[in-house]
Amino acid sequence: MNKLIFFCLMLVALGIQAQPENSEALVVKKTSDFSVDGKGTAKNWETTPYIEIPKRKGEVSYRTRFKILYSDKGIYCLYHSEDKKITSTLKEDFADIYNEDVVECFFWTDEKSPIYFEYELSPYNYELPILVPNYNGKFFGWRPWHYEGEKLTRRGATILENENGVSGWMAEFFIPFALMNPLQNVPPTPGMKWRANFYRIDYDKGMSSWAWQPIRKNFHDYERFGYIVFE
Repeated sequence: MNKLIFFCLMLVALGIQAQPENSEALVVKKTSDFSVDGKGTAKNWETTPYIEIPKRKGEVSYRTRFKILYSDKGIYCLYHSEDKKITSTLKEDFADIYNEDVVECFFWTDEKSPIYFEYELSPYNYELPILVPNYNGKFFGWRPWHYEGEKLTRRGATILENENGVSGWMAEFFIPFALMNPLQNVPPTPGMKWRANFYRIDYDKGMSSWAWQPIRKNFHDYERFGYIVFE
């Protein structure tokens, strides 16, 4: 048996979906809406496999993986991050949580316009949802206005421990499509493609970073985002 085919079959058996860099789109399965508890206990998550996020920079060798689903109302993400030390002191939403341990996702819904949605969540469940205009590398995030009602995210984070102490943390969140307005192609219809990337930052030994698709200078390298397609 070809070694590559054997490797892919092994990943499937382990419940891990391999995604060659810059290749075909990652299929996002549709789901009914469900509750988010920060632990990924909803049965809905069983319908889709974990996807590995490769480490790109830094000394630590922690494993990082995520899942993604969507419903008529929004997008669900679940991250599982190995860790031995939680670096997270900022205890407020909309703080600069990217300077500490965090997971992030970016959604660029329309390639005709250099504007995308960014979401970050810390191990203590503090969030940063922003809309980012990015013109030739000059970018700045804008906070949502009237952030209430159907625009509110739902999120949870859990620090994992074993007999040796901290072993990792999980982040689970729901981003309503209502929050992503006025981006185009929102909500998505079956077969629609978006550009996207998924990240993690850890500060155990300096800064280490993970990126689903490789970037050049920073996480805002939207031209290097991968593709997701909605089932």
